Amino acid sequence: MNDFFSDITHEFTLPFTNPVLIFAVLLAIVLLAPILLKRFNVPSIIGLIVAGVIIGPFGLNLIDNNHPGVSMFSTIGLLYIMFIVGLELDLNEFVANKNKSLVFGFFTFILPLSIGFPVCHYLLGYDINASFLTASMFATHTLVTYPIVSRMGVAKNQAVAITVGGTILTDTAVLIILALILSSSDGGLNLIFLLKLLVSLIVFSAIVFLLIPRITKWFFQKAEGEKYLHYIFVLFVVFFCGFLAELGGIEPIIGAFAAGLALNRLIPHSSALMNRIEFFGNSLFIPIFLISVGMLVNISVVFNGLTTVLIALALTVTAIFGKWVAAFFTQVIFKYSVTQRNIIFGLSSSHAAATIAVIIVGYNAGILDEYILNGTIILILLTCIIASLVTQKSAKELAISQENAPFAESDLGAFAQEKILVPIANPSNIGHHVELALLMKDKRSVNAVSLLGVVPNNEEAEKNIVSFRKQLKEFVQNAVAAEIDVDIVTTIDHNAASGIVRTARELMTDIVILGWPGKTGVLEKLLGDKVDLIIKNVDKNMFICHIEQELITHKRIVVISPPLVERELGFDLWLQKVVKLSQELSVPVLHLGHPDTQAVISSKKNGGAPFIFKQFVDWHDPLSCGDNIREDDMIIFVSAHQGYLSHMSILDHLPTRLEERFPHHSRIVIYPKQRVVEGLLESDDSLFVPSNF
Repeated sequence: MNDFFSDITHEFTLPFTNPVLIFAVLLAIVLLAPILLKRFNVPSIIGLIVAGVIIGPFGLNLIDNNHPGVSMFSTIGLLYIMFIVGLELDLNEFVANKNKSLVFGFFTFILPLSIGFPVCHYLLGYDINASFLTASMFATHTLVTYPIVSRMGVAKNQAVAITVGGTILTDTAVLIILALILSSSDGGLNLIFLLKLLVSLIVFSAIVFLLIPRITKWFFQKAEGEKYLHYIFVLFVVFFCGFLAELGGIEPIIGAFAAGLALNRLIPHSSALMNRIEFFGNSLFIPIFLISVGMLVNISVVFNGLTTVLIALALTVTAIFGKWVAAFFTQVIFKYSVTQRNIIFGLSSSHAAATIAVIIVGYNAGILDEYILNGTIILILLTCIIASLVTQKSAKELAISQENAPFAESDLGAFAQEKILVPIANPSNIGHHVELALLMKDKRSVNAVSLLGVVPNNEEAEKNIVSFRKQLKEFVQNAVAAEIDVDIVTTIDHNAASGIVRTARELMTDIVILGWPGKTGVLEKLLGDKVDLIIKNVDKNMFICHIEQELITHKRIVVISPPLVERELGFDLWLQKVVKLSQELSVPVLHLGHPDTQAVISSKKNGGAPFIFKQFVDWHDPLSCGDNIREDDMIIFVSAHQGYLSHMSILDHLPTRLEERFPHHSRIVIYPKQRVVEGLLESDDSLFVPSNF
């Protein structure tokens, strides 16, 4: 009995050593901290950091931050944050504003460094190496508060994009400074060292940005039926890139961020895979990292003497002031709002990962003393708290301002009440069409994407309905994983075409996504004619789609539109969908059309989607646009019904002609919404529809 109680007592000896118990405690904190602090309007990030202070070695000593399990999860969380930052970065926005990122990166590096060096050297009395290294620490920041802007839905704002870009630039510069100072103190700073560093960077970049995307594309295609393997593969890429960076003498966080950039175009933001990545990160890895940051904080150093307090205050004030000045100059130069300035300051003022790396390495090398070390620990806690409060407030204000932005009446259908209908005849080859619908759907819409099955009105009707619903189970699961509502609609009708037309009206659908018409042959030609009949009789935005390859493999969207298309009723909506698709796939849009149309498109903000305009006037032979189309392009042709402004007889039967001209390209033909056509499929004659709807 004594042995039994002795074993139990041993398990609860402080600090805990049992990995199962440690993990249970960490999960309890992740679960309870946000709930308890929510009533006090304290951001969950602060709660997790404070919880780490309490349970850490300098608090209740429940868990040792040097425990292998804690260290592993902390490292995973840090790399995960940097990976998500690279993954969620709007590359189109980043490329478009790379100069702004360079400017902010310069400000957020040079200003804190310039302010910090005289403070450390002249005020605190440290030598040049120690002062320069500590001042470079002020220039660093860790995107600890990035989950806040991501959760608020403002991660794609330009202010966020340039802050992320500037973060990578300044942290990379600081880490290079660290390597140079260490080499200098060891007498190893020479040409050979610099050449090794340069070669390492070149080899690392080649592997990450050239090789890994190609392998990822191949794997995603080969493992199409095993979606969970996609997530495992992504995790492998993250930590493999972190390891490669470490091998090359670069910090692993740079490798994780590079992995995010490399996979950015291959993982659409609205996909089920992205949702899994964010879910595991926000629920497990990142919270444990934040707890581990708090475990580094030693509050008792405040009571060790006036010197520690003064140094801690000097470091904290200098760090915060330097970052605020950088945000202020960025705001003034680029004419940002106060809210945008605050979000830049909030994101860039938290110190954690890179700061810890600089200070710990400098301390172990004997360049920095314990006063700087302890002062930095206090700085980390205070800057994370301030950054969290500022980011929370400014991100909320920015989200509200985006929601309240003025919009046209046509936007109501696209956003709040948007309804998408995907008629399906053969579930086995509809995967890409459903994926397209999920990518195009605006998440702000309260309505589900409807998958429609039209069953013949015979004695097998009920059996066919059950079979249809079973076959669509996989697509529904993928949509749920992507946090997009999908419902299955089945109807009985004497033919599929009339069922589609009737259901589209009953559901008051905005967009109908149809499969491509059938190919040659007498019967197939009849099928195509019936598709034309559906198009003419559905008063909706029609998307006739043939997706030849995985959506993520396309590198550009080419839109061809006839003159006067901007005057059609459905213009705004289909343009919004093209923009949404461009953002999800992180690809540019080449528009071939009339200058008046291009002027209207240019006048709209288009959510930051990069448009390239090229005039196209050869409407005697519209398929001559092929001279501008590359192998990996997605072709979107905008047409119109007879009798409307943008109608051109040469575009009649366009799907068939496109298939003959571009058989190996993904292609979409859009028929914008127009007035209701009389005589809505009132005939009882049997109609046929393509099997690949």
